[in-house]
Amino acid sequence: MMWTALLLLGLVVLFLYARRTRRSNEPPLDKGMIPWLGHALEFGKDAAKFLTRMKQKHGDIFTVRAAGKYITVLLDSNCYDEVLSDVITLDQTGYAHILMKRIFSLNLPNHNPESEKERAEMYFQGTALTQLCSSMQNNLLLLMDSSEKDLKKSEWKKDGLFNFCYSLLFKTGYLTVFGVEKNNSAALTEVYEEFRRFDKLLPKLARTTVNKAEKQIANSAREKLWKCLTSQCLDRKPKHQSWLGDYVQQLQKEGLDTETQRRAMLLQLWVTQGNAGPAAFWLLGCLLTHPEALRAVREEIQGGKHLRPEERQKNTPVFDSVLKETLRLTAAALITREVMKDKKIHLSNGQVYQLRRGDRLCVFPFISPQMDPQIHQQPEMFQFDRFLNADGTERKDFFKEGVRVKYPSMPWGTKDNLCPGQQFAVSAIKELVFTILARFDLELCNKNATLPLVDPSRYGFGILQPAGDLEIRYRIRS
Repeated sequence: MMWTALLLLGLVVLFLYARRTRRSNEPPLDKGMIPWLGHALEFGKDAAKFLTRMKQKHGDIFTVRAAGKYITVLLDSNCYDEVLSDVITLDQTGYAHILMKRIFSLNLPNHNPESEKERAEMYFQGTALTQLCSSMQNNLLLLMDSSEKDLKKSEWKKDGLFNFCYSLLFKTGYLTVFGVEKNNSAALTEVYEEFRRFDKLLPKLARTTVNKAEKQIANSAREKLWKCLTSQCLDRKPKHQSWLGDYVQQLQKEGLDTETQRRAMLLQLWVTQGNAGPAAFWLLGCLLTHPEALRAVREEIQGGKHLRPEERQKNTPVFDSVLKETLRLTAAALITREVMKDKKIHLSNGQVYQLRRGDRLCVFPFISPQMDPQIHQQPEMFQFDRFLNADGTERKDFFKEGVRVKYPSMPWGTKDNLCPGQQFAVSAIKELVFTILARFDLELCNKNATLPLVDPSRYGFGILQPAGDLEIRYRIRS
């Protein structure tokens, strides 16, 4: 009788929840055809395709139902800053806790994004950035020299471009940011390979759609990474104060046990090393499949060849435009907030809408401004000079319906939520590409090859990853 009563109660709650209707001044409501589940399957399968369809149907703001949750999606990029600046009504920690638990089996009860951002700014910006970039350059050269030892003069070596870029930048970043021993290439390769096994399943872990076999793979990879990170990061005293050491000290001050600390290491490994490698892949892939762009970048590199690395990176308008265009096409993070109480928001056209307490708010810069055809002509096409003026200077002014847009692209987040490691990431990507193009002859195995399609399950998780790879060959330049 008790189970029957509970079942009936659950059905009543479900029925009442399913009866939700749109209130006055609320965004258009689209619940989908399936009770409770709503649009969850379509949203998870290909968020960009689904949200583009919803935008065409409803406009720049709408609410959809997905797995019992009501999600309001905001796609008016000129009002992102104003809306997201309200950190009281729009909480960013609730959903972060959910994802940390699902993906990293981690519980950080005192997680504070603002204090973590301030800590990162201390070590990834200002004078500390110069030292970090110098260390990164040295580590990249160390890895490059090691890989060249296996190459004979004029001998071509084949690889997948994604693996080539990701492995080099991941290992470089790991050595630099985590300060691990540089002379253990086997351990470095093991961490990279286990990280890739784990990262491939990350979207499914976040959506709790892993099957039994995938769950075993994820658990195994996590355990091995926790073990590696414990021995290399927690059990070894750093020679000098670092971002990671400061972070560990903060966890200890909060009274978190060693198990939680080592799990937190994997979270920070993904946060710091999960996007630069894929970004470098797309950038080099775009260059190799667009010869005009590759020629322009090579000429720019050749012109600064005599300069020191830090000087060489300063005046590169062509490369900077290529990078911005690459990130416009591939940076696809979902910015998510929990609505803690009813809130009015103002769109840039003057319309006012009401957000409902208990709902979730999502902002998706990939669709707007990055893929908005009213801002960018042929937004799906790679145009290496899109961010250049006719005189070769940086183009900053983009317009929509005659009004200047605040941001033509937002790969690093919004004004108050910018990635603190942006400058370091750009420096690492730039140094990798410059070094590869300067030291190697690099070409496609199939000259008619095109970039692989994106893996649609990666929408919402930072830089997109390809569904396949691009086969390349390279040799030491004579």
